[in-house]
Amino acid sequence: MSTVDLSLEEPAPPAASPWREFWAAFRENRGAVLGLTIVVAVALVAILADVIAPHSPVEQFREFVKLPPAWEEGGSMQFLLGTDALGRDLLSRLIHGARVSLFIGLSVMLVSCVLGVAIGLACAFSGDVVDVVVTRVMDLIMAVPSLVLAILIVAVLGPNLVNTIVAVTIVYLPRYVRLVRASALAELAKEYVIAARVTGVGKLRLMFVTVLPNCMAPLIVQAALGVSDAILEAAGLGFLGLGAQPPISEWGTMLADAREFIRSNPWMVTAPGLAILITVVSINLMGDGLRDALDPKMRRS
Repeated sequence: MSTVDLSLEEPAPPAASPWREFWAAFRENRGAVLGLTIVVAVALVAILADVIAPHSPVEQFREFVKLPPAWEEGGSMQFLLGTDALGRDLLSRLIHGARVSLFIGLSVMLVSCVLGVAIGLACAFSGDVVDVVVTRVMDLIMAVPSLVLAILIVAVLGPNLVNTIVAVTIVYLPRYVRLVRASALAELAKEYVIAARVTGVGKLRLMFVTVLPNCMAPLIVQAALGVSDAILEAAGLGFLGLGAQPPISEWGTMLADAREFIRSNPWMVTAPGLAILITVVSINLMGDGLRDALDPKMRRS
């Protein structure tokens, strides 16, 4: 008599959560992980600037004007990166400058993203007239070199931190509008959108609940890369004297203040230049990792 195997089959392992799948794909890119680590470190430095900075960014030490870094001859451990032409501690100004630069980058990204989503979805769901008019306006903005347009806007509004954010937001708004519009138009032809329309879903719910979540992957990548672009643009305006005004310690403004000492006191230019370089490259590396992790084709490869 044959025996029947009554042993139960082993249960299938639970499916990995989307977050775990994303993190597993993201951490395969070592450059992206390194970029994320540096960005988090810069963000923590910016948040804790008042605690970490050894001195006030506007305090002047008249007896230590243009002091070299601590490892150079004549340097002092009191000022690790030296001082500028007014006797202000460069390390403290760099730390507080991280707060200003990240604030500009995040503010531009958030405002551009919100406006871009609203305008892009309106173009995709509205008639041809609205779509054509808005698209042509966005094309007109993109036809002008970004720095030239930002300089023009700041020259009209006046140079300060708020107007810098406004100018850079206007410059980079078309990227988000065109991205959201293209993604939404691609989604409108899919069956789930047609089914939602047949069931009587309202336009606003269709735009923001049904279609928008499926447009988020490229939007997240663009938002991450947009932070670095905004930091660079704001630094360029600051270098030209049209960005954040003294005594605000913004990295581009620090470069502008030190450009006349580039040969005699190169550390005054090197420190903010490296800060901009490292931060922007790290954000771009992180953005590349986000793109690869959020793209199913890149993930399978």
